[in-house]
Amino acid sequence: MSDVVDEDRARRRDREPDRTRDGDPQGHRDDGRDSGSGRWDDGLIARRANRRPAPAPPPGADGPAPEGEEDTLPPLGGQYGGALRRRLDALHELVGLSRTRVEAEALAEAGRVLDEAAARQRLSSRHTVIAVAGPSGSGKSTLFNALAGVPVSETGLRRPTTSAPIALSWSEGAAGLLDRLAVPGRLRRRPLAGGAADTELQPLVLVDLPDHDSAVTAHRDQVDRVLALVDAVIWVVDPEKYADAALHERYLRPLAGHAEVTFVVLNQIDRLGTEATDLVLDDLRRLLDEDGVALGEHGEPGATVLALSALTGEGVGELRDVLARFVQERTAAERRLAADVDAAATRLRPTYVAEGRAGLGERAREDFADRLAVAVGAQAAGEAAERVWRRGAIRACGTPWLRLYRWYERLRAHGGGDQAVEPPLEAELTARQRVEQAVRIVADEASHGLPAPWAQAVREAAARGADGLPEALDELTATLGDPAARPPRPAWWPAAVLVQAMMTLLQIFGALWLVAQIVGVVEPGLLPPVLVMVAGIVGGPLVEWACEGAVKGPARRYGQEAERRLREAAAACGRARVLDPIAAELMRYREVREQYAAVASSGGAARVVGGGRPAAGRLGATRAGARSR
Repeated sequence: MSDVVDEDRARRRDREPDRTRDGDPQGHRDDGRDSGSGRWDDGLIARRANRRPAPAPPPGADGPAPEGEEDTLPPLGGQYGGALRRRLDALHELVGLSRTRVEAEALAEAGRVLDEAAARQRLSSRHTVIAVAGPSGSGKSTLFNALAGVPVSETGLRRPTTSAPIALSWSEGAAGLLDRLAVPGRLRRRPLAGGAADTELQPLVLVDLPDHDSAVTAHRDQVDRVLALVDAVIWVVDPEKYADAALHERYLRPLAGHAEVTFVVLNQIDRLGTEATDLVLDDLRRLLDEDGVALGEHGEPGATVLALSALTGEGVGELRDVLARFVQERTAAERRLAADVDAAATRLRPTYVAEGRAGLGERAREDFADRLAVAVGAQAAGEAAERVWRRGAIRACGTPWLRLYRWYERLRAHGGGDQAVEPPLEAELTARQRVEQAVRIVADEASHGLPAPWAQAVREAAARGADGLPEALDELTATLGDPAARPPRPAWWPAAVLVQAMMTLLQIFGALWLVAQIVGVVEPGLLPPVLVMVAGIVGGPLVEWACEGAVKGPARRYGQEAERRLREAAAACGRARVLDPIAAELMRYREVREQYAAVASSGGAARVVGGGRPAAGRLGATRAGARSR
């Protein structure tokens, strides 16, 4: 029986390049610049501008197609379903958009999934690679040999028995897949030919793994490496170790999202009675359910749970039938990849999903503009402009005697003339601090609820904009000029000045008339000159009072206009330097958030997040009881 498989012949056959695969005898390699080729490039915003036909996979990766069937390797979207392809494209875009914002460690798993998708796409789409894994003594190798129909894998009481992965392929063309798994040619086998079952298993590539609980670290490392690359896995457990904590906590629970490509086989049922087998199976299903592993029962997608005895052959035929149907569907690679995308989306969820509604509302923008207006003194400038306008009107329309008195008071108060008062240093520092505080507040509001990388990006954008903002506002204020320096004069001011001059002239005329009567130049008559003087004396203040009332509205509007111009100028400066960069970061976040939603659109990510919340005490007790059995 051991001569059935000629290792040297198999090795030479696997190493021969298959020049008929995929219609490309040259075996061109991918240049890595086109997503359609199954490779993704890197970049700040990774866009696929130049699309090229998908290159053929490396030679020897796939065998000749069955007669009458053309086995060409389509582009990535052709091998994988449309939904999966959209998710892969979204994941690619997500990684490209995030490279300058998210730590490389957070994107490592997503990058690995993209690389594995590209690598698997270039290899045989007709073959399904299934690993046989399990703890020591569970009968993996015995089951492996039973499926092969020939003693391929060594069995025995010595532990560990299997020290390296052994591959079993039912048909040609799986060399590329086995090269990817790093299975050497001397450990590649062929099953015993014969029967319709072997025909149905032609797409199957079975890999016997070392024990995952081996005392040899290199064996465990090989298990982890191969499990990350195969399309499906058969977990072989026995009545003693089916509840082993290492199996559930290290493998089944983390891989709960891969239930559709998972088989759990309870081996060695020949050691149990029928009733005991049913009890152990029920407890095994319960543990899988607590691990979050969906069970494929009642037509629902999920893990397949079987009971068999590899030693006696009981149940092995059922497993072969299940595997035959599974590999004939040729969807295992796609299911595995979809589960990997779900797992990557779950890990990336804290990086892209905000708490609540993230963004910068109109109220926050208005508050920022108000704070900048306070920092530049827009309201004070408007009030000063209004006062100057009113004071100018009163001066222009006031009586000469009152204007002379006010001039004397100012002269006495200031020691001669108006003096420009320089703003104290403390006021300048306060204005700068107000600008910085306004930037901090708007940055905190914009980043509130954002995931840490994007919140940090928003704050950095605001900080860059705040650098030099106080100086820009000072320059802007100087450019606009002081609205109180030279206020405009309304058209009615000359008429008011003329009336006030007439009142003054009446006073002077009345006074001269009285003097002329006293001197005797004119005839005495006290009443007329007194009435003329009183009219001038009373009319002057009345004109001034009327002008003061008339100027209130225009002065207020002038002050408000001056405040508005300064406020709008400060808001525009703040918007260009701070709000626009923040909005750009928020837009980038929304873009990556949409890409993440497309990646997690299958709902698998949510299933992985929500699944598997075991009751620790009950689970530990159950497993302890199972070990004691």
